[in-house]
Amino acid sequence: MAKSSAPVSYPVSLRHMDKLARWMDARFTIPGTSIRFGLDGILGLVPGAGDISTLAVSGYMIAIMARNGAGGYVLARMILNVTIDAVFGAIPFIGDIFDFAWKANMKNMRLMNKYYQEGRYRGSAWKVILPILLLLTLIISAGIYLAYKAIVWIF
Repeated sequence: MAKSSAPVSYPVSLRHMDKLARWMDARFTIPGTSIRFGLDGILGLVPGAGDISTLAVSGYMIAIMARNGAGGYVLARMILNVTIDAVFGAIPFIGDIFDFAWKANMKNMRLMNKYYQEGRYRGSAWKVILPILLLLTLIISAGIYLAYKAIVWIF
């Protein structure tokens, strides 16, 4: 496994998030290629439950980053990455391929690394992140519920 890209000055919780991002997005390699994938792509193959579980892990990671000083703009970009992953990843078949290609957690760690290296980290951003996460959770839950109802109605 590759070494962590997190700066040494990172708080321990952010170094753990870097490792978790690698597990979720780039832990495994297809032999003979440079194509990397992680648990997000594997769990995404499980309809519904896989997408919800990977969304929960990504949300947890964003919450830890917010607690460790990520600013509102950076958090909004991270949430956008996760939203794109969740929305497109939920599309049957196409979403499974998308889950292997779109590495939202790694993108978020690169954002956090850049933010930390620029020295712009500061106190908690919960005033920004909490309402956005709640709204995102509601939207995705509603989408999953509507998809379930559509499947039940069709069959």
